[in-house]
Amino acid sequence: MNEIRDIRDILEIVENDPKKDMQEIALLSGCSEEEVYSCIKELEESGIIRKYKAVIDWDKVGEEYIYAIIELKINLDDRAGYDNIAKRIASFNEVRSIRLISGDHDLSLTVRGHSMKDVAFFVAEKIATLDQVHNTMTHFVLKTYKEDGVALFDMEKPKRLVISP
Repeated sequence: MNEIRDIRDILEIVENDPKKDMQEIALLSGCSEEEVYSCIKELEESGIIRKYKAVIDWDKVGEEYIYAIIELKINLDDRAGYDNIAKRIASFNEVRSIRLISGDHDLSLTVRGHSMKDVAFFVAEKIATLDQVHNTMTHFVLKTYKEDGVALFDMEKPKRLVISP
């Protein structure tokens, strides 16, 4: 097993389809099933593989969720850096992701609620009240076309042309 290359190959395969079985991963990576099994186990235990995730099209389920991108300007004080503030914000259940970004704002959050009102109250009551938060800008997501590399719109099947004599 060529350690780094094989590990990257295995990670790519698992990231794209975590439901692949060991036999398929071994075939695609050129490793043995035993090597794949021990590699994945080690990657899970070391925290490199954090979670296996399903991408769900909630619109098809009929579940109404509102997503918003919230940009924050942060005032850093002597005691707290971006990491500490991000850890605090990440503890809220509404927060789906949080990133340090460049540009006019410092942090970008993706949040989920059942209504625009839920998201507005979340921002007003939980985010804007934090001492380090100087400014917020909320963008509501109108439609998601692709999530985690998965297209969420139905691909049209190619239509078979009619053959005429």
